[in-house]
Amino acid sequence: MELTQPNAASLPSFAPQAETSEAVISSDFETFLKMLTVQMENQDPLDPTDSAEYAMQLATFSGVEQQVLTNDLLNALMMQMNTTGMAQMADWVGKEARSPMPAYFDGSPITIAPNPAVAADTVELVVLDEDGNEVERSEIPVSADPIEWAGTSDDGTPYPNGIYEFRVVSSSNGEVLINETADVYARVQEVRSENGQAILVLQGDVAVLASDVSALRE
Repeated sequence: MELTQPNAASLPSFAPQAETSEAVISSDFETFLKMLTVQMENQDPLDPTDSAEYAMQLATFSGVEQQVLTNDLLNALMMQMNTTGMAQMADWVGKEARSPMPAYFDGSPITIAPNPAVAADTVELVVLDEDGNEVERSEIPVSADPIEWAGTSDDGTPYPNGIYEFRVVSSSNGEVLINETADVYARVQEVRSENGQAILVLQGDVAVLASDVSALRE
């Protein structure tokens, strides 16, 4: 009777499950030993399977087992690092974070940190409401110095509370060089983890990746 050597594809599945991998590996190893025992019991006595083949099968299982355990270790390390990062960023709550993002206007001035093109001769600040409608356009200095947006029209009437986006349009000789979202400061209300990434929730439920924050202030 001719028996074929089982390869990695014919072995039990060793993919890690939600349950503990040690229990899964133990169960799979028992199944593997039963398969190996059956193969040994049914081999041709006149043409026995080479012992090197058994050693190869054991080595194959051992390699898969080590890979599963390694993956579990890496996942544990990633979770630990993520938890540590969250603990460190807990101090961010209550501070103002700077990032290219919309900001919630509640009547208080919003600090904008423009970064116009160096070659620009004209820079405009364009303010858009939550629906993307332009509500204001004004010329600002060709400078990276922060400016305060008061949130009022020309006659002093305050704009409605809500989410606003600020775009910096840099032009030279009438040609637009850069049109980008300006950095603004907004207060951090919550730090959460989603899909392995740290997310900051700011005023008005504006969410931004922690990795996109370039500055913090009290």
